[in-house]
Amino acid sequence: MSRPARPRATAQVAVVGAGAAGALTAARLLQHARRCRLALDVWCVDPAEATGRGVAYATSDPRHVLNVPAARMSAFVEDPEHFVRWVTRRLPAATPAAFVPRALYGEYLSEVLDELAAPGGPARLHRLHEWVTAAEHGGGRILLKLSSGQTLKADSAVLALGNLAPDCTWAPASMVGSHRFIVSPWGPGALDSVPDEQDVLLVGTGLTMVDVAIGLERPDRVVHAVSRHGLVPQPHTTASAAACPAPRIPGACGLPELRRTFLAHLARGRRQSGDWRPAFDSIRHLTAALWQQLSTADRSRFLAEDLRLWEVHRHRIPPASASALHAARESGRVRVRAAELTDAEITAEGIRVGLSDGTRLQVGAVVNCTGPQADWTAIDDPFIRGLLDSGLARVHPTGLGLDTGEDGLLRTAAGPAGTPAVWAIGALRRGELLESTAIPEIRVQADRTAEAVVSLLAGPGPADRRPSRDRFGLRLTTNPEAAARYGEALDRILKGQHGSVPLLREALTADPGFALGHAVLALLGHEHGGQVEVGAALDRAGRAATRATERERRFVAAVTERIRHGGPAGAAALLGHVAAHPRDALAVSLAVPTISFDGVTSGRQAWQLVEGLSGSYGEDWWYLGQLAFVRQEQERWEEAETLACRALAAEPAAGHAVHARTHVFYETGQHRGGLTWLDRWLGEQGAGSDHRAHFAWHAALHELMLADGDAVFRRYQQQLAPPAVTGVRAVVDSASLLWRCRMADHWPGPLPVDALFDVVPVGWLEAPPTAFAALHSAVALAAASDVRRLRALHRRAHGHDSPVFREVIAPLCEALTAVLEERWSAAVAALRRLRPRLSAVGGSAAQHEVVEETLLYALISDGRQREAADILSARLDRRPGPLDDRRRSVLEVSHAGP
Repeated sequence: MSRPARPRATAQVAVVGAGAAGALTAARLLQHARRCRLALDVWCVDPAEATGRGVAYATSDPRHVLNVPAARMSAFVEDPEHFVRWVTRRLPAATPAAFVPRALYGEYLSEVLDELAAPGGPARLHRLHEWVTAAEHGGGRILLKLSSGQTLKADSAVLALGNLAPDCTWAPASMVGSHRFIVSPWGPGALDSVPDEQDVLLVGTGLTMVDVAIGLERPDRVVHAVSRHGLVPQPHTTASAAACPAPRIPGACGLPELRRTFLAHLARGRRQSGDWRPAFDSIRHLTAALWQQLSTADRSRFLAEDLRLWEVHRHRIPPASASALHAARESGRVRVRAAELTDAEITAEGIRVGLSDGTRLQVGAVVNCTGPQADWTAIDDPFIRGLLDSGLARVHPTGLGLDTGEDGLLRTAAGPAGTPAVWAIGALRRGELLESTAIPEIRVQADRTAEAVVSLLAGPGPADRRPSRDRFGLRLTTNPEAAARYGEALDRILKGQHGSVPLLREALTADPGFALGHAVLALLGHEHGGQVEVGAALDRAGRAATRATERERRFVAAVTERIRHGGPAGAAALLGHVAAHPRDALAVSLAVPTISFDGVTSGRQAWQLVEGLSGSYGEDWWYLGQLAFVRQEQERWEEAETLACRALAAEPAAGHAVHARTHVFYETGQHRGGLTWLDRWLGEQGAGSDHRAHFAWHAALHELMLADGDAVFRRYQQQLAPPAVTGVRAVVDSASLLWRCRMADHWPGPLPVDALFDVVPVGWLEAPPTAFAALHSAVALAAASDVRRLRALHRRAHGHDSPVFREVIAPLCEALTAVLEERWSAAVAALRRLRPRLSAVGGSAAQHEVVEETLLYALISDGRQREAADILSARLDRRPGPLDDRRRSVLEVSHAGP
């Protein structure tokens, strides 16, 4: 195999497979490489003569048409009309709703790749018409053994293999090997061996059966088709129907509840529009997230009990195909039944077969229409087997496809350190995504995978001395080792996982002059406490920034201003930096109040900031989590749920998405469902979460709202009491929960606050660094009945430079002091004034609710039951809950009197 003479610095990527998935991946690799000026050779390896056609689009039969309208078949997500424009140049009468021949779509994909592979620029395409027979790792590269005996050495590889070979495990041994048994109907001339004027049996009644039956049926032949269920794909409809919004899916529900919810959604959709299809299609974007939230047992149960029914409704056939099949069935030329083939005898006339319903048939041929092999644990393909045996890949726990993570990156079983990155796309990802074979899914995967591959290869390496960059493409003025540790730290910060500070220290050990590393370390010390000398870290960041990029210098300046001065100047510096560098996700995180940072914006300002960044982040999981939290604050619950599920489908550990979804459950009163989902997530992902205590606090709130005081007490003892919780979370989560339990009369005995104070950062209660911290410090001091320190905090807040301290924290300290001293009227008046101002301190509505609970307690203590009942009624109108319902009933009875 000869290669063009290229510098060794040119990166090498192998795309194994040249069907639709392979062609789209290769096209996107070329695009992304040219966009970031990466010298790249893309090797598309597949024995097929044509590129872009694969099995699905290699047919020449004009009756074999696309199963979805042309409007949904663009190769590019960002240009949804691309295919429609292309096809109307060849078929002027075609409309966006047309179901065009599949052969034409194969031609389209080939042209798309040819255009992007035109000479010029740093990226080039090479086509190898060979099989890949084996793969192994060596020298930090992936070594692909080719059928010619040569080896292709690649820096990374993308597996776009399409579906596996057809499943023949059902076929009786007596039939296997006979020319009358057609293993796959899609090979060149495969159906030519079907004898004329003889009946034929198709095993399988899905999409393949429809095309084969239409092609084989004729007046002098009966086409029999059997499958276990006898179900045939449903047709698309030509009638237009209004789009249907996605349903509200209960969080972390099991399969039975998911079935009930979805069937009810379909019934509503049918009643409203007369058609079930819009309702069914409304959950397409949620499918992966719903699939991933099911337990392993429920996934297995779905595959065994529901998959076939799902597929015949999800993967529909064009109206013309449905009409032709219907006519053939009406005439008796095609006969479909629910049965399995039990035995077969080769005879001089053909094959005599027995079916499980007792029927015996004499046919000229049996055609396998069951689709690809589904059980990857029994795979015998030598290439896939080699991947599994070498540890480069492992089978997904469902047995469907390979186990993959974000962007399709293979999860290796036993690959050594330094194993090159290998991705998968399309059907190989069914275990992770369930739906992963249609063009709308594959084109998104191709883009994301190509971007991930190019981003990895564009980073520093022995043969590539480009500047280090973070995952958002921002340059890092440091060495590769420090950049790698910083990248891991940034990833953990954005996910909300612990361990970022040690990683930053490792980065600074590798490069003591890394300005950004010092600045972020100072920031984490300021925001979260811990063993960080914040002032010294800021000084080192400032000195090192002289050799950094403009973006890094500006970040250091903004963080320094925020830590040392705060207030409007700190906020302005940070927001100015975000405006200049919107892809600086860490700066955005600092600007927006979240579970991780207090933020410098609130309300509409924060919403507008996040919403305005959609063009900078697109489908990035971190951004989707941020946007999901904005949507729940706007009480757009369904949108928040959808966004959070999309983020979690890409990154199950995404803390902001978990937080957003948790708030959706709480604010919509789904206390039992939310508690189940949250406990499951804590069990699966919570060990690495930096905010495990906060999520435990959320779970305890659900239990409190369910009036389950014993459960709240147990959770506190197990998950919210020291040593399980230390630092600022002991104040923000644990102490605030204790105070709320006292206000709701749901805590047995004295509040164990003293133990919390032993693990709080030094000085945090007396001199909280932010208004958000000060609110929770005041609540913690109230829980300890510490009037002396409450008054000291009041004096500090009253003289503070920040108006939020003066106008919110100082009055809060006064109100809490009045509660402790049982001056109920004064407490009520102060708390009522406070409620409209609470958003200024940052945090969520659920956190601010501690003030409302205190107001309820003061009103009841002051004998003002009617006013307290009115507050509970307003809350119940927006969010049902057993505790509030019970409290309101008691108050109304008490107010009514004897």
